[in-house]
Amino acid sequence: MSAMKPITASKKELLELEQGFWTGDSAFYAANVDTDCLVAFPKMAQAMSNADLAETASKPNRWRDLKIDLKGMVEPGSDIVMLTYEAHATRENGEPYAALVSTGYVHRVNGWKMMFHAQTPLEAAAKG
Repeated sequence: MSAMKPITASKKELLELEQGFWTGDSAFYAANVDTDCLVAFPKMAQAMSNADLAETASKPNRWRDLKIDLKGMVEPGSDIVMLTYEAHATRENGEPYAALVSTGYVHRVNGWKMMFHAQTPLEAAAKG
């Protein structure tokens, strides 16, 4: 039995994926979300299928002026990586938004796929 070569997550690659989830369309989601993904937002927490989650990104240009400040990244297994960051962005309607975000990825044959995503809005930061 040959030893599995450990997969090392590229910070740059994962941050590019994160950016895509903020700015990408449903095709981007369909290509980069795992079969099922666990999501936790202030008004919604559930497991969603790839297709259902992709549907939520049907509107392009939902966010602009996105800034991601990476706070931490851990690789608990050779095929799983979790990252957490502070995000600041502007909604389509011009309203500022800030949140602490955590995303989990699992490595599949065709690359890293999002399997967990949570956002906790930072009200004070959004207003400040």
